[in-house]
This record gives sequence, structure tokens and C-alpha cells, in this order.
Amino acid sequence: MQRRTLLRLGLGSAALIAVVGGGVALMQPALRNGQLTASGRGVFSAVARAVLDGSLPAAPAAQQAALTAHLSRLDSAIAAFPAATQAELSQLLSLLASAPGRIGLMGLTADWDVATVPQIQAAMQGLRTSSLALRQQTYHALRDLTNAAFYADAEAWKLMGYPGPVTI
Repeated sequence: MQRRTLLRLGLGSAALIAVVGGGVALMQPALRNGQLTASGRGVFSAVARAVLDGSLPAAPAAQQAALTAHLSRLDSAIAAFPAATQAELSQLLSLLASAPGRIGLMGLTADWDVATVPQIQAAMQGLRTSSLALRQQTYHALRDLTNAAFYADAEAWKLMGYPGPVTI
């Protein structure tokens, strides 16, 4: 394949993903009034299972309760973001919630609700080690928001061995 053909294919694919993602974001936003919608919660719930693997409870009911609490903390954090940041995050999550966006950006073929932790971790690793800045930014956004919301809870501090703030 010639270099020009490869560049055209890459640019065409990027444009297609942008158009599809923008259309999906308008049809099904992942954030509404600063709160995660069902599609946004699905993405972050799956990402949390992968990023927080080993920190979440092993029992399914306890893990689901921990994820629900985590998503509530995430909603609170996102609500404090400026409107422009919320709009960008909504676009990213809308793109990832769609099958073409999830496959194109992350390389994850399984739907979020059925993807296994190793599959999501492999997709996240692919984002992290990508040569494309957009994919690396996606990784950092998903991981950093997940960790910030999870470790903002005083119950999670015990997992790190942090006793909490010192009373002065």
C-alpha cells in the first residue's frame, strides 16, 4: 500500500468516526444536566471494573453496590466541571457508548455490559500505549476520573493504607 493511500484511509476513517460520534452524541448524550445517563454509566461502570480490579469487593452484590456508590461520586465530580468540560466528556462517552466508537477508538468488540475485565484492561492498555495523542487522552480521562471518584471515598483509603487526615 502506498503512503498516500494509507494517509487518505486514516484521514477518512478519522472523519467517519468524528461524524458518527458527533451524530451519536446528539442522539444519545452520555451526560444530561451534568449527570451520567444510562449510556455514560454503562461505560464508566465497565471501566471501573477494569481499572479498580482488585480494589472492588469480590462478591457480586457487594461489587454492584460499590459500583453504584462510585457512579454517584462520579456524578458529583462531573457536576462540578465547567460546561465546556462536561460537553467534551459527554461527546467522548457518547462515542464510546456506541459500537462504532467503542471498536474504532478502543478496539473493544464486546459491548460494555458483557466485556470481561481482561478485555477492558487490554483495550485500556491499547489506549495507554497508543502513538495517537487522542487515544492516550482518552485513557487518562477514563482512568483519572475513575480513580479520583473511587479514592475520594474514605472507605477506599484503607485499601491504600492511608489512615485519613490528621485532626489538628
